[in-house]
Amino acid sequence: MKPSFTIGIEEEYQTIDPVTFDLRSHINAEIISKGKRQLDERIKAEMHQSVVEVGTGVCRNMQEARADIINLRRAMVTLAKENGLLLCAGATHPFADWREQDIYPDQRYLQVVEDMQLVARSNLIFGLHVHVGIEDREVAIHLMNQMRYFLPHLLALSANSPFWIGLKTGLESYRCKVFDKFPRTNIPDTFASWAEYETFVNLLVRTNCMDNAKKIWWDVRPHPFFSTIEVRICDIPMRADESLAIAALIQATMAKLYKLHSQNQGFRMYSRALIMENKWRAARYGLKGKLIDFGREQECPARELMLEYLNFVDDVLDELGSRSEVEYIRTILERGNGAERQLEVFEKTQDLKQVVQYMVAETAAGL
Repeated sequence: MKPSFTIGIEEEYQTIDPVTFDLRSHINAEIISKGKRQLDERIKAEMHQSVVEVGTGVCRNMQEARADIINLRRAMVTLAKENGLLLCAGATHPFADWREQDIYPDQRYLQVVEDMQLVARSNLIFGLHVHVGIEDREVAIHLMNQMRYFLPHLLALSANSPFWIGLKTGLESYRCKVFDKFPRTNIPDTFASWAEYETFVNLLVRTNCMDNAKKIWWDVRPHPFFSTIEVRICDIPMRADESLAIAALIQATMAKLYKLHSQNQGFRMYSRALIMENKWRAARYGLKGKLIDFGREQECPARELMLEYLNFVDDVLDELGSRSEVEYIRTILERGNGAERQLEVFEKTQDLKQVVQYMVAETAAGL
């Protein structure tokens, strides 16, 4: 049975104080309860009280996903404003201090903090998660194995976290370095079958490493409760158009890999260790650096490889109806990813508050 390739997008936003431009907890403003009433439960709190997450419904195509994300962002910008806050899409806040942020008083999050201590408390980061509907679990595990290769490319495109507690980190995605202190993160190993994956999960549950597979936080994973593959490597981009472009590219990659799979072909698989080399380059240099083309065994400029990547998925775009969304990747390559643009503003102004103001403006752009 051919997968549905449905799309689900989750975005995590920062709630910002309009005077100090620092992060501010939204809990007292009842933003979550108001949002749940207005947005039909598609908004939820995250572990820190200055993080708010929204998720689309199950979208049949990118047109539905676009309408959903635009509506959610627009509603959240308005809701934040009504509660004396600003909404910001950035994968780290340029100068906020995680030590001063409150934890959301939910038993699940309190348990995570109890289990992981400072690692959890310092995890003040904001991501973009994209689900693609792959109903056959056996097919899903094979597509996940092959999808691993493209994860560093997606990180380079989405990188939007060059600052951390007031410091210029020298990385374009510092978020992924904060997150990989958690267990069960980063690029996963390959699995020969769905049964092998289930055996792995059951072993971890049985030995009290985790209570269920939701506590597997790899950069790509089979979702434990939905029939989806979830790509989790991306920083939250500033603009809705960027999120949609990256989501469309992820959907197109899955569709292309399935097309090869259905013709008894497959994308060549590389070891976790090799893909981690590219992940480091993507986090450090974003689109400005070089990634390794493991087939040719040589370094190539990331922007060049991205154009090859677009050619690779081109033949599935019309069937998916996502050509215009994927074309926006070219705009990201021209304008720069979020990290490049944040750093440009900082070079001009030497003022991190102006960087936050720029991010807030970009978050609402095009809505």
